[in-house]
Amino acid sequence: MPREVREQQIIDVAIQVFAKRGYHAASVDEIAELAGISKPMVYLYLDSKEGLFLACLRREADRLMAAFQEAARDGGTPERRLHAALVAFFGFVAGSRDSWVVLHRQASELSEAIAAAVAEARRAVMAQVAGLVRHGIAEADGKVQLGDEDADFVAHALVGAADSLTDWMERHPNQSPEGIALRLMNMVWVGMSHVLEGETWAPSPVRGED
Repeated sequence: MPREVREQQIIDVAIQVFAKRGYHAASVDEIAELAGISKPMVYLYLDSKEGLFLACLRREADRLMAAFQEAARDGGTPERRLHAALVAFFGFVAGSRDSWVVLHRQASELSEAIAAAVAEARRAVMAQVAGLVRHGIAEADGKVQLGDEDADFVAHALVGAADSLTDWMERHPNQSPEGIALRLMNMVWVGMSHVLEGETWAPSPVRGED
């Protein structure tokens, strides 16, 4: 069997084991047994348990990014492309739960190399989202022109909310990726549209203050 195919089989099994047991409790022995190869062969291909986890992380982050980019490439306005990308994101989470457990819940708590890989993946997603937001601002014919800092702020708000909503999704399995993406767009994109039209919120003065 070609090495590339064997490596992908090992990664497939490893993702399931890491998601089920957690990084520290997962054993290379179990991964090797389920993959139908010897433990030394796993080390030959992936170097170490950390190397195996990094391979899982990078492959699944690449899959997520590819789905996000493919959805965002389909024509239309920036907000339609962003909505499509969010649907792809939530669809990935719903359809690849084990992968998301590895990416979202485990990786950030592990070694410096793993944390760096997570940060790199997050920066790539953030850059995509910020670009769509920036295009949306540029195309809007509003009274207020927002800048790059505002686009970056909105991108962080969207990505942070999307991350958090994956836990909410698990508690509400009846909610579709399309519905969740639509609700998030209504909360964030509609709010940004009001700001572009000059409508902003400020706290009301406390009674008795001048």
